[in-house]
Amino acid sequence: MKIVLLGYMGSGKSTIAKALALEMGVVAKDLDKQIEANVGLSIPEIFEQKGELFFRKKERQVLEFEINNESEGVLALGGGTPCYGNNMDLISSQHNVRSIYLKASISSLTQRVLADSSERPLIKGIKADDIPEFIGKHLFERMPFYERADLIVNVDQKSVEEVVGEIRDLL
Repeated sequence: MKIVLLGYMGSGKSTIAKALALEMGVVAKDLDKQIEANVGLSIPEIFEQKGELFFRKKERQVLEFEINNESEGVLALGGGTPCYGNNMDLISSQHNVRSIYLKASISSLTQRVLADSSERPLIKGIKADDIPEFIGKHLFERMPFYERADLIVNVDQKSVEEVVGEIRDLL
């Protein structure tokens, strides 16, 4: 089985993917890292030099490759991945894929995003006071895509181990 983790930036997708994969004895992959390796640029550099449209096309290519390869593993998506093109249709159509939405509150996401804002091109140039409103707007827009996941796990106030344990129990 392949597990795909989705959710807003800062929800813990990459961290949970590594811990869950370790517990399951499978490989963890981060879609953004796979895109960076494919293009030879960091995500902020891709956005800056090539633009979001290029990024979204490359994201779809790499997602298709990862979803269609036969190996088991845990794949952490970028926060926007489920919301573009028909990416959720692709994920949902695979019989060997389980998608999990890592759901977090606006306040939790704000704290996490502000802690490493330099790595997040989406919030570059946004004042810290405006981040909660920005996240709230995005969550409102993205929720219909995120909620198409097979499972929803609330990550607020939970350790990595607690979230991994909850996912394990649900699977």
